[in-house]
Amino acid sequence: MSATMTGPDGKSRCQWCAAAPEFIAYHDKEWGFPVDDDRRLFEKLCLEGFQSGLSWRTILAKRENFRAAFHDFDIDRVARFTQRDVTRLLKDAGIVRHRGKIEAVINNARQARALIAAEGSLASFFWRHEPDAATLPDPQSVSTSAVSIALSKDLKKRGWKFVGPTTVYAFMQAMGLINDHVADCIVRAKVERARKRFKRP
Repeated sequence: MSATMTGPDGKSRCQWCAAAPEFIAYHDKEWGFPVDDDRRLFEKLCLEGFQSGLSWRTILAKRENFRAAFHDFDIDRVARFTQRDVTRLLKDAGIVRHRGKIEAVINNARQARALIAAEGSLASFFWRHEPDAATLPDPQSVSTSAVSIALSKDLKKRGWKFVGPTTVYAFMQAMGLINDHVADCIVRAKVERARKRFKRP
């Protein structure tokens, strides 16, 4: 199978864009561009946790509902959620109603506050785990790495939940800690330029 697909504009993109029309905008504007905003980093790790066992298309389609349900993933607000909020969210048909995943988001917000207190920001902590580009395998050829395994273990040790190595690797791909666009993808060079300009926290 080709590593790329041809978009409606005739340009080559990563093959996974062909799976759903809404993937193209996400791929072109978000996936792989470096992020240093704690709220966005927290949101993405939460959504990757919700994706576990499901498709990203399902989560992306519900992303605005998740944002509404979790107050735009405001870490401090989510950290104050109670059992009443869990009950409310389990009745929300707009999101994935999985008790373990919902409770993990609340737990992880509390762990995120502790991590920010210890490290200064989530961004400074996560970007410390940016792998050396020279050591990376071919784009989209693996679903975990030594770095994602180590980061997953570190997060679990700190009390985070639903942060397995595959979830963490997908998070790293999406948030720009690696450029995993394939060689012939029109966005790969844009991401590379963004990563060069990006000021590591």
